[in-house]
Amino acid sequence: MYRVSILYGTPTDLQAFDHYYREVHIPIAKRMRGLTRWTLTWVGQQDGDMAPAVHLIADLYAADEKSMDAVLTSDEGQAAAADVDNFATGGVTFLYGNEETVL
Repeated sequence: MYRVSILYGTPTDLQAFDHYYREVHIPIAKRMRGLTRWTLTWVGQQDGDMAPAVHLIADLYAADEKSMDAVLTSDEGQAAAADVDNFATGGVTFLYGNEETVL
């Protein structure tokens, strides 16, 4: 299984980010075809007293790297990528790799 993890840094306005992500970005991204799974982790408390550095983790899954490349380079994938700058005021990091299940 191939995975892309998208880490959204803590935005300047949490409510605006959450609203935009749910109401605008998800409908755009749902147009992508070829994903086998898509999960969201809304990050809560992290170790220490500081505010979390990451607000949201989106994990996209495809059968393999070639399949993921097809998803991301499609018109729909490009539209989703282009939308990120409209709401990710806390920055964004993309991590790509093969997922290995241990347990």
